[in-house]
Amino acid sequence: MQQQWRKVLDELPDTPEKIPAFFFGHGSPMTMLPSSETPCHGRAPASIMGWAGASGPLAKFLEDFGPALLRKYQPKGIVVFSAHWETHGELTDYGETNPLLYDFYGHAPKLYQVGFKSRGDTALAQRVVDLYKAAGQCARLTPKTEARGQDGRGFTGPGLDHGVFIPFRIMFGNVFTDIPIVEVSFDSSLSPEINWGVGKAVAKLREEGILVLLGGLTVHDLGDYGCFAPETAQPAHIDFDRAIVEAVKVENVRSRKTALMNLVQHPGFRASHPREDHFVPIYVAAGAGDGGAARVVTDMYGAETVAFGL
Repeated sequence: MQQQWRKVLDELPDTPEKIPAFFFGHGSPMTMLPSSETPCHGRAPASIMGWAGASGPLAKFLEDFGPALLRKYQPKGIVVFSAHWETHGELTDYGETNPLLYDFYGHAPKLYQVGFKSRGDTALAQRVVDLYKAAGQCARLTPKTEARGQDGRGFTGPGLDHGVFIPFRIMFGNVFTDIPIVEVSFDSSLSPEINWGVGKAVAKLREEGILVLLGGLTVHDLGDYGCFAPETAQPAHIDFDRAIVEAVKVENVRSRKTALMNLVQHPGFRASHPREDHFVPIYVAAGAGDGGAARVVTDMYGAETVAFGL
């Protein structure tokens, strides 16, 4: 599996003048835990730690993914959308240091001590606001002194949520201040079409040296922790996950959009996403790369990574 994704990462075009937008599996707090430790809440099967834990394939992929992006595209900054922040057009503007929002519960105490030092950038945040407004979208900056709004599960406060700082810590290290990171909310309607438009609004960033990343998961049901590993997933989860890969592989741009939009009608969609917050970011990524080719970087169950706009 690792050999396959490394090959694809190497084959992605070196286009710092037009960086692809990426949907990626952002993992969970468990991605920071060794496989020998007890999973969260006592509800998750111990067997999933071999897949979702720190020694599992997703963590290994993220270790390769971050350095490959920096090496290939040399971005001037990162704009990231997380499955854990949905509003109607809000962006962080945290200045010199991005705070962290520990928006999870029931995990090992040490996970609430995990740090990730990064910085924001007011100019980049304002650029996103300007692009939103030019596209007819609402947008405003959220400062460090203000709770950043709805995250889908009721957590409030400022900071990068765990859908950003946990994968980024694995991708870029404990301290990453070389380039700024600005987090943006996706649209709380959870509409695929509206969020495709959100992606199109920020697509220009790709031509300005900005890496646009969209974090989520292709299967996410907190009522069934078995869904997070292929060995314990239900057939509906497996079928839906494979349908995503097939939709991305459609070569014709218009037909691919139709295939992606139709995924919410798949028989396994609702079983895989009782709430679609972790799936909607793929539409933002597709919108940001609208008109270009797409490629599956890894077809890892539950955590596919896709490049749009090639």
